[in-house]
Amino acid sequence: MRSYSRRLLASAALAVLTLSAAACTSDKPAPSVSAAPAGSTGSEDKGTGAQSKFFVQADYDAQMAMRRAQPTGSPDKPWEQSIDPQLVDTATYKKAGPYHLCFSNAAVNNPWRQVGWKTMQAEVALHKEIARFTMLDAEGKDDKQISDIAELQGKGCDALIVSPNTTATLTPAVSGACPKVPVIVFDRGVQTDCPVTFIKPIGGYAFGAAAAEFLIDKVPPGGKILALRILPGVDVLETRWSAAKVAFDKSDLKVVGVEFTDGDAAKTKSVVSDYIQRYGKIDGVWMDAGATAVAAVEAFEDAGQPVPPINGEDQQDFLKKWSDAKLTAVAPTYPTYQWRTPVIAALKILKGEQVPKVWNLPQPTITQENLATYLKPGMPPLHYALCGCENLPGYPQKWGGTS
Repeated sequence: MRSYSRRLLASAALAVLTLSAAACTSDKPAPSVSAAPAGSTGSEDKGTGAQSKFFVQADYDAQMAMRRAQPTGSPDKPWEQSIDPQLVDTATYKKAGPYHLCFSNAAVNNPWRQVGWKTMQAEVALHKEIARFTMLDAEGKDDKQISDIAELQGKGCDALIVSPNTTATLTPAVSGACPKVPVIVFDRGVQTDCPVTFIKPIGGYAFGAAAAEFLIDKVPPGGKILALRILPGVDVLETRWSAAKVAFDKSDLKVVGVEFTDGDAAKTKSVVSDYIQRYGKIDGVWMDAGATAVAAVEAFEDAGQPVPPINGEDQQDFLKKWSDAKLTAVAPTYPTYQWRTPVIAALKILKGEQVPKVWNLPQPTITQENLATYLKPGMPPLHYALCGCENLPGYPQKWGGTS
């Protein structure tokens, strides 16, 4: 197996991930660029800067292929589907229940993670064989999550689920836990393949490419693109930009800025406004996570300019804005239904059933043609449409919706 440095995660997230600057750690790469030199590939200067240290050509190629692949399993349960699964034996972990599942969570500091956490708890409630479920919240801090993982190993966990805060920094903690308890990693990767399974949608490359390809199709040659990123050092986010860079470098478009916004709506709006003033016109906006997409749209509206082609995510406020304002838009996703899968995987492992070594979940893209399908009347603005929660007890109220 390739190492987890070659796997994603991605907002977003991240999905989709509105993360604070305090979450940045030693994984942090170089700062953002504006009209930067050409990337390390030696391509013509397109303003995209150097390629990320997280970029792995083989994994990029694999994800591009998975975008066209047909997943196995029921389409009614995409959180149980898998793409090209390579099954591993788990007989050594088989034990009788009831079970104590433990979860080291990077954070619940943004709407994507909050929706996912509610979905995970609802999935746990479906399984009577889970006697205890312990979650520790790292609050977006690497050092706290390292401590949390150590603490959980002393709590008698039958299986440990981990959603890492950052990739490289959390790798030693995960590696240390693997010999003591079956580990399931999801959402974001680590640089070891010792976990029994790593669960993720197709990944960041697929997300970033879908958004970039849309802009290349919709923006005239020579158009000016502003790329907005939220957080460095997280594999799923780094690879989203990596794939976009590959696409933009091959295009006739010019990336005039690559800016980190910390996933903050006010900062996003300020950055976009600054670029509008600086260049007079921005022809397209690429985002590595869509939680602040509405803020970006509002910057154009406040400037009295038409909103250019833009990507967001499956957050309801963006989908509604897209529909109401008739935007030219696309929404790659990093489905929150993936929060159901680690619970299902943990139970399979403890029952000695095979699971995919890398559990690649389907990753739909919302387009103008299917937008109406994902608009959810009665759900709050920060709800994510691909929660996979509609059939869970307590929906929609537990997710902030009305019946």
